[in-house]
Amino acid sequence: MATQNIWQKLKTANPNRPFTVLAPLEDVTDFVFRQMVAETCKPDLMFTEFTNTDALASVGYDRVIHNFKFSQEQRPIIAQIWGTNPENFKKAAQIAVEFKFDGIDLNMGCPVRDVLAQGACSALIANPTLAAELIKATKEGASDLPVSVKTRIGLKKIETESWIGFLLEQGLDALTVHGRTSKEMSKVPAHWDEIGKAVKLRDKIAPQTVLVGNGDVTSYADGVEKHKLYGVDGVMVGRGIFHDPWVFEKTITQHSVQDRLDLLLKHTKLYVETYGEGKRFEVMKKFFKMYVNGFDGASELRQRLMECHNIEEVRKTLYA
Repeated sequence: MATQNIWQKLKTANPNRPFTVLAPLEDVTDFVFRQMVAETCKPDLMFTEFTNTDALASVGYDRVIHNFKFSQEQRPIIAQIWGTNPENFKKAAQIAVEFKFDGIDLNMGCPVRDVLAQGACSALIANPTLAAELIKATKEGASDLPVSVKTRIGLKKIETESWIGFLLEQGLDALTVHGRTSKEMSKVPAHWDEIGKAVKLRDKIAPQTVLVGNGDVTSYADGVEKHKLYGVDGVMVGRGIFHDPWVFEKTITQHSVQDRLDLLLKHTKLYVETYGEGKRFEVMKKFFKMYVNGFDGASELRQRLMECHNIEEVRKTLYA
């Protein structure tokens, strides 16, 4: 296990407070989104979107390698990978080393049906033998980079003790536990009592492994509270950032409607400058609700924004 890697540095920087992590969200936390977060209210750690190892190790490389693009402002950053072929995990880890990431994370938590059908991500909860092989192969290709796993507390039912216990025996640098089963997706409140159980398992089985809790964290203060209650070293925020772009802010600050609209335009501008004609403008629209919510007239403004087809129309709609 690597010494004083990024996970250990984050854990020991302030033992009385949890470090914060932006969750990897497919088709959401791309380069532009992470750059916006880095420039607005940066967490302590970021992840890439999850990237398929089979594609990275084949002719599909050019189609997915954009997922590994990051800026220095986004550091520290972890490359997240997924798949089922151990040899391709080793190759993907070697690529992550070449890109000088701060670590490599294996996605064993995605609950999407098409992914499960391939035996990947949270389907690995039912296939611990393969999960162990993937972790081992990743370590072989990772050189000195720390290796971690992000997972859930079960596939169809809660099985924290058996599954999390098994992962903790694999010598991981870090483990992120989403407090729901794969079947539950995000339809029920996160079972933070099970995350607390995972912390106790960690303390018993692998005290050197850093443990991060994920699920329904709505603010930094909420993360601090969960750190106190359940003993996690860090907290990961996913959907919470869609309700508050400043979710990682350590002190409560009032942000105006104008602040939100200015951020939306900045995000749109960076999106257009980065992707140009290479990515449809309509994809940008899924981010509008992140900024346009929680104030009088937000719904009506959002409807008008959804009718925009370029940045100039967005600008005119925002500042009409």
